[in-house]
Amino acid sequence: MQTTTDPVMQEITEAVQLAHAGDSATARDRLLAVWRELGPTGDALHRCSLAHYLADLYEDPAEALVWDVRALDAADSLTDARAQQHTAGLQVAAFYPSLHLNLADNFRRLGSFAAAADQLAQARERLDALPDDEYGQLIGRIITEVAEAVEERSTTRRPSAPGVSG
Repeated sequence: MQTTTDPVMQEITEAVQLAHAGDSATARDRLLAVWRELGPTGDALHRCSLAHYLADLYEDPAEALVWDVRALDAADSLTDARAQQHTAGLQVAAFYPSLHLNLADNFRRLGSFAAAADQLAQARERLDALPDDEYGQLIGRIITEVAEAVEERSTTRRPSAPGVSG
């Protein structure tokens, strides 16, 4: 449920839609332009959302990791009250399973398996913040998938990982 109209979140949403339509390069450019306007001390919801989506637009796990760390840092500054100005009922705690999962997957792809395992543990610890719905179940399945890849010491990109195209 949308609570307010937020022009920055609208810009982020439009860029994400471009990426989903296959134009990752334009989406990345648009998100980077918004980031330059926000800066590292801009609104935490904007920074968290933008960095989370932008990370998916980099094939290189090191570049993606930079944006995933920024998303996590922004989430740590975000309050439920601010999140709920955008979407009623939104809880920041529900961001963390996915944020830690993304960090784990990038650490794994970089061959840093201990760091990946630590991030997976944090994702699992926070998984109960998600409802038992399609999204919550998806995150749980991906945690298992990444954990298996860590156990196998695989640095290969997961077939189900968000991708870069265009």
